[in-house]
Parts: sequence; C-alpha cells; structure tokens
Amino acid sequence: MNKLYFLILWFPVSLFAQPTYLLKPDRVFDGETTHEGWVVRISGDKIESVGAANTVSATGAEVVDLKGTTLMPGLIEGHSHLLLHPYNETPWDDQVLKEARSLRVARATVHAQKTLLAGFTTVRDLGTEGAEYDDVGLKQAINKGIIPGPRMIIVTRALIATGSYAPKGFSPDIDVPQGAEEADGHDALIQAVRRQIGKGADAIKIYADYRWGLMAEARPTYTIEEIKLIVDVAKSSGRGVAAHASTAEGMRRAILGGCETVEHGDAGTPEIFALMKQHGTALCPTLAAGDAVSQYRGWKKGQEPEPDRIKQKRVTFKQALDAGVTICAGGDVGVFSHGDNARELVMMADYGMKPLDVLRSATSVNADAFHLADRGRVRSGLLADLVAVDGDPTKTITDVQRVRIVMKGGIFSKR
Repeated sequence: MNKLYFLILWFPVSLFAQPTYLLKPDRVFDGETTHEGWVVRISGDKIESVGAANTVSATGAEVVDLKGTTLMPGLIEGHSHLLLHPYNETPWDDQVLKEARSLRVARATVHAQKTLLAGFTTVRDLGTEGAEYDDVGLKQAINKGIIPGPRMIIVTRALIATGSYAPKGFSPDIDVPQGAEEADGHDALIQAVRRQIGKGADAIKIYADYRWGLMAEARPTYTIEEIKLIVDVAKSSGRGVAAHASTAEGMRRAILGGCETVEHGDAGTPEIFALMKQHGTALCPTLAAGDAVSQYRGWKKGQEPEPDRIKQKRVTFKQALDAGVTICAGGDVGVFSHGDNARELVMMADYGMKPLDVLRSATSVNADAFHLADRGRVRSGLLADLVAVDGDPTKTITDVQRVRIVMKGGIFSKR
C-alpha cells in the first residue's frame, strides 16, 4: 500500500483543516436580537466574524446561499431524556424494568441524531431513568465522532429520596430497580453526589417532590437542609443542581436550597414565582410533556376542551412570566418524540410568550443558565453551532420547525 495513502487513512479527520464558510441568510438572530442582511463567516469550529455583508470578507470562503432563511445559534434543549422514548409506545415502567440497557442505548443513538437534525446542537439530558451511567458513554460516543448527536450536559442517575420514586405497585417484599439513585441523610448524600460527579455528571438533578409510596399526589421529599447539602457539594466541584418540583412546597425548598433550575413547576403560585425571581432561580416549564401525557390519556387536542391540568399550566406559566422569572426552553422530550423538540417552543408562544423571547430562551438564556459561555449566541469567537430555518421564527414561531441547515462545530450535520 502506498505510504501516503496509509497515512491519510490513519490520521483522524479532525487533524485536517476544515473549510471556511460564509453563510448568507436573509437575517441573523444572534441569540438576542435580529439583524437583516447580516452574514456569518466560519473558520474551523468557530465563528470568525459576523456583520453586514459589506463588512465581512468572503476571501477564501465557500459562500453558502441561504436565501429565505433566518440563521440562529444552534438551539439548546433544556430538558431531555435521550434514553427514554414516548410513553404511548412503551410505558415508563416497562422501559425501566423490561427493556435491556443495550436496547435503550441503541435507540438513544437514533434519538441523538434526530435531535441534532432538528436544529438542537446541545441538550441538557436530565437523567438516564434506570439506565445507570449510560449517558456517559453516549456523550463520549458523540464527542469522539462515533455517532452524530448534540453536545450533551448530563446528570447520570439523578437523586431521589428513599421510597419516593418509581416503578411502583409491586409487593413490598420485593426490591424493585429504581429510575434514579436513592440517597438520604448527610453522609449518604455527600457520597452519592460525589459518586455521580466522579462517574461523569456535569450537573446534579434531584427530585424535590414526587408521589411517595402509594400516594397518588406529589409531596415534598428532601428537606431544605438536605438540598442545601447537595447544592454545596455540587458547587464545590463547579456544578449546579436542577430540581424536579411540581408542588409549591417542593419548589420552595428547591429555591431556598440553592437549586439553579426548577423543572416543571406545575403548581407554582405567584408567591413562589416571586421567590424564584428574588433568588434568580430559572424555570424549565416542560409544557410539551404535560400536553403529550394528556393526549396519551385520551384527550383529543383541538377537538375537545383542554383538561384541567392544561388549563392550570397555562395559568402558572403566565404567573411565572408576569413575575419576570427566567424561562428555560425544555420540553422533557423523551416523554414525546425526539426530533420534535421544537414542539415546546411552539407551545411556549401559544401559552403567552413572545416568539422573540421563546428563541432567546432556547439560545442565549439557556446558555447563560447552564453556564455555556461558548455557545448560544452568534458572535465572533464562539462555537460554530448554527441552524438556519426557512422563514422568520421571530414573527412566526412555527418556522423554527422548518430546518434547512444544521452546523455543529463548523461541520454541516444537515445541508
């Protein structure tokens, strides 16, 4: 074999120079505002320059005509479960108890690709739901270029108070595998947080409330002191804590305990949202998950009146907006289909958020909330994670679903 040919085959692709591109859309949404007639020059995996067409050089670049599109930062999914698939396909209990982890990982590789092709170049994946630390390997496979997918922020197993999570309904004489790691009290919590970080967690997720034992309604789990301990241990390693909380008291404890985000927040009150605003706690409302579950239970959306659960969610979401709470875009995707992530963005607008603010939530706001200083905006020096969609989603939010091109790290994932 020719030695030069052998060397070309052996060297990783990343060692070869990436092309330089000049992207020419109708407009650029930079993560905060919209600019008509702007272009973006990409060199390697970074954005080299951004601005009006007459201010950015095209020399040495491949010009990519994106007429009719809006170019935006790659979207950031704030609440995902790549190792889950829709509950109307397989109930959650059966996924945790009956599906082999190898099967779940194989399916997750497809979920990752669908997510990326939908324009979401980063996901915050909030728990493997019984698949142990398999998100670590999934993230590594994406980072090594073995499989296509978004950049991942992972929490591994998540933390639950003993007796508070699921699956449930089995004989009390049987120890059933859980969807997250049980830990309580001072020493056990410290060890669990450090163990998850040591295995690869980028953040810690806790369940601040859930349906305890055989109870049908959610109740708070961890005490404020326990939550503060979890937060302190995580913070000492530079990591934040996300809290599942659907009750007002669970939310209050998560906020006062120092959690950075509250997931769901279904039963929030004006007082609780005022407390969130005071403490700088962000809300990830997961509107699409509740919408999907209601349909799985028989609601014919568009044909029947909205269930009380949906009506109440509209009320609490508006209360959060009125209080000025930071809203992160995240749909709890996995409950519904991966690749349909933008469903959450469309619903955020339907529930009263301005389209421009929705796009900010899915880009710069999520980047700031998740401490991602290298993405979420179209700005010189940041990662070339970009998506172009047909139309103008700052005016018609459903245009965010009309993806034309996706770029991650200066390489086209979809073109």
